[in-house]
Amino acid sequence: MEPVPDFANLLHQHLRRTDWGGFPDVVIHAEESLVKKHPRYAAAKAGDALAAKDLVSQTMSNEALDRIRAIINGKHPHLLAVHALETEGMNVIPRILAGLLATSLNLPFINNIVQTNRVSHTGSGGYHRLAFPALFDGSVDAEEYFLVDDFIGQGGTLANIKGYLESCGAKTVGATVLTGKSYSAKLALTEETLQTLRRKHGNELEQWWHATFGFGFESLTESEARYLIRSDDADAISARIVAARAERD
Repeated sequence: MEPVPDFANLLHQHLRRTDWGGFPDVVIHAEESLVKKHPRYAAAKAGDALAAKDLVSQTMSNEALDRIRAIINGKHPHLLAVHALETEGMNVIPRILAGLLATSLNLPFINNIVQTNRVSHTGSGGYHRLAFPALFDGSVDAEEYFLVDDFIGQGGTLANIKGYLESCGAKTVGATVLTGKSYSAKLALTEETLQTLRRKHGNELEQWWHATFGFGFESLTESEARYLIRSDDADAISARIVAARAERD
């Protein structure tokens, strides 16, 4: 198993993951079918702000707002929307969701942290998501942040922006998304899942992972680790990630 030099160099310079430290489960507002079958979803995903406002206002939930209030627990973090360019256009759903949350929760809202690469995660498979992690840049001006995105799959995007902020000295107190699978809400990797992954695939794959991505298995999300556990072959994991990079390149 050999890391891809250019790929590894890029990630070692720009990709950060930090300790989970009891990070709370991501708050999900609505079921995936409710959001993705909404008549305004496609336009919102492609950058139509009015469509996004209709979509978000009709699918965000009061129960989710109460859960966010419980996580914040009197703190005053800045809401930070994930700012990403999708295949269809500039996805404005996170920004609209953050804006409405700012009003409902009386919290400041900023969007000066930007995603610097196009990853095309929408509709993609697990190995593609692993092979193309979202990278971030921008001025980290606040002490505490609460992350906002439109969707959670494996959770890598939220883990990466959390790592970026915390590597710059800030603290991330939680995250919310408009939709996603309920099992994806647990972002923080459990010790049981970590040990299961290490027992199944051994040291060689983790060493390759660290050489390629710049962090070990302990910094994976729960969903990322479970995805890797489902593979019976450690060599196949590295080969599929390399193949996904080669196909995109």
